[in-house]
Amino acid sequence: MVRFGYKASAEQFAPAELLRYGVLAEENGFDSVFVSDHLQPWRHDGGHAPAALPWLGALGSATQRVVLGTSVLTPTFRYHPAVVAQAFATLGCLFPGRVVLGIGSGESMNEAPLGIEWPEPKVRFARLKEAIELIRRLWTEERVDFEGAHYRTEKATVYDRPEVPVPLYIAGSGPAATRLAGRRGDGFITTSGKAPSLYTDTLLPAVREGVEQSGRAVGDVDMMIEVKVSFDADASRALQDTRFWGALALKPEEKTGVEDPVEMQRLADALPIERAASRFIVSSDPDEHVAAIKRYLDLGFTHLVFHAPGPDQERFLKAYGTEILPRLRELV
Repeated sequence: MVRFGYKASAEQFAPAELLRYGVLAEENGFDSVFVSDHLQPWRHDGGHAPAALPWLGALGSATQRVVLGTSVLTPTFRYHPAVVAQAFATLGCLFPGRVVLGIGSGESMNEAPLGIEWPEPKVRFARLKEAIELIRRLWTEERVDFEGAHYRTEKATVYDRPEVPVPLYIAGSGPAATRLAGRRGDGFITTSGKAPSLYTDTLLPAVREGVEQSGRAVGDVDMMIEVKVSFDADASRALQDTRFWGALALKPEEKTGVEDPVEMQRLADALPIERAASRFIVSSDPDEHVAAIKRYLDLGFTHLVFHAPGPDQERFLKAYGTEILPRLRELV
């Protein structure tokens, strides 16, 4: 089954406004709504950072059928993994079969401002693996004694657990995390707009390798990708809308160690608009959007979550729901 979702941009919109867009996504035919869990946004001016956990509860109460999830939350620094396990078990009880926990190893801009010393990637990955083990045990065992290198519990119990298990999706942009998603995850999360070889030569083979190690089939793992799209009848506006998200086009070496939204904004705003738009499918032509999106379907992705950069999300949701989603469903 292929699903099409909406990325609720918590970094761009205030909580109540974002909630309205999540409801509109359901009304306009989207299958899921995913939200990032940021302490700080990518830019200071006009930025927002509502807490994902209470916001997901509000969205669940305001909707009937869309799948709700994080893309992504970091369960290793600001949160103890047991707190994450409890929170998503509660959400799973409230909205059975509609909740996904999407996790990743994190970004310093969300953790370092709280005085957390940001470790090297190897340490972050080790903490993520340990967190996954502890979360799964708390979801399946009654009293959990856990002694890890980073986390410890004594007779810990999550008392309210959903009858329908909460799927756990793991985000990855490199081979190690991606293999982990195939081996331990119910789903894999990545983002669009990068070099095609990254998907064909690195990420997808790593997922398959991890799945084979787990003794499952590739079809057992939901292959999710955030597809960045800027769609508007006015082609110039579609291009200019990407400016807010210019930070996504920064190279790793350009933003490594940048933990202040003011500085991140300065770096992003210095980029020419063509580079700011480079991560997005930018067009006023529905057929061009469908053709570009089809490439990800052809690669084997089964859950496409669309992230639109413009300020008028209502216009985007209605336009995509009317002009793009029906075409995509015809393809699959």
